[in-house]
Amino acid sequence: MSPRPFDILGAPQKGGFLIIGDHASNRIPDDIHLGIDPELLGAHIAWDIGVAPVARLITQDDRFTAFLGGYSRLVVDLNRDEGDEAAIPRESDGFLIPGNDLAPAGRELRLARFHRPYHDRLQQMLAECRPALILSLHSFTPALESRPNEARPWEVGVLYNEQEAASKLAIPFLEDAGFNVGDQLPYSGKILNASMNRHAEANAIPYIGIEMRQDLAGSKSGQARFARILSKMCHFVSEHLG
Repeated sequence: MSPRPFDILGAPQKGGFLIIGDHASNRIPDDIHLGIDPELLGAHIAWDIGVAPVARLITQDDRFTAFLGGYSRLVVDLNRDEGDEAAIPRESDGFLIPGNDLAPAGRELRLARFHRPYHDRLQQMLAECRPALILSLHSFTPALESRPNEARPWEVGVLYNEQEAASKLAIPFLEDAGFNVGDQLPYSGKILNASMNRHAEANAIPYIGIEMRQDLAGSKSGQARFARILSKMCHFVSEHLG
């Protein structure tokens, strides 16, 4: 039997902090064949590099719990609505994913096996143990393969949609900590925010969407720095939210 499509670190608690890492794993089930070069499973198209180790470090603080995706974003992209074609990507950063060219029945099976159980369990956890703050944790590549001349100088990005209060506190905090911060960069939460729209904004739970640059989040020293500062940021933001 395949492992469940999520991992939980720590014990969920009411009024605590919850880290959500939709793309924390690059695991591929044995019975799914994507038809890609295996080396791509270590690249950014397969997962958000650095998210899992940073989450593990942060959850050493007992106020934090982490809910992490258990499979590669190439199997199913948990930060997409299930009706979005990109939920099972046929292409990523210029690379074709032949094994994701699925008929409707195959697509339905994939969503039922991975996408729905993840979001159903997360919804249940939030109902049982409503957190004070959600930290949505992602990472981004310094440059896309398909756009190599478009450098991304930001060390960390802050994303949000309609709920801005927590992010507007987080941005100056991160700048004061020495980061080059992208406000709605390299992506905008107004466009790409499916998990937070569903689980945070729909439930009026404060959240901060964080994108860590992968050349920094991929090293142990960078992971330790991100974990230390993001943990402090969550405490600070929670204390200052009106």
